[in-house]
Amino acid sequence: MSRLIASRKRLLRVRHVQHNQAAAALMRARNEVSQITDNATRIARVREELFGGDGATHGALFAARRELASRLERAGRQLDGALYDAEQRADQRDAERIHANRDREIAERLKDKAHAAREAQREARLAALPRYRRMQSRGTDE
Repeated sequence: MSRLIASRKRLLRVRHVQHNQAAAALMRARNEVSQITDNATRIARVREELFGGDGATHGALFAARRELASRLERAGRQLDGALYDAEQRADQRDAERIHANRDREIAERLKDKAHAAREAQREARLAALPRYRRMQSRGTDE
């Protein structure tokens, strides 16, 4: 029975580590989403600031700003795709974390069940002993 409990404890440790790894992966994925969102916001802000009213502009300057705005727009669209992918990865990592948490909870219940079975087995052995042995056994246990 102690082998079973040791096995359950080992399983619980493994499940706990797996849960921690899944939670860390989820945090990394959420950070990635946050960084991509910040980058998209900064690109949009820079693009808006390009055409701030600073008076009359030359044609060459206007064309350069327009080219830069076009490139920033393309970069923003690419970040939208990257943001979608990052959000999908974050959702997947969250599902993995939930699965790891469920496995960890199952391992905890198995360990508790093994402890209860061991206690029941001890009680059954103690009940099987003659009365005078039970008194001696209880006296040494307490």
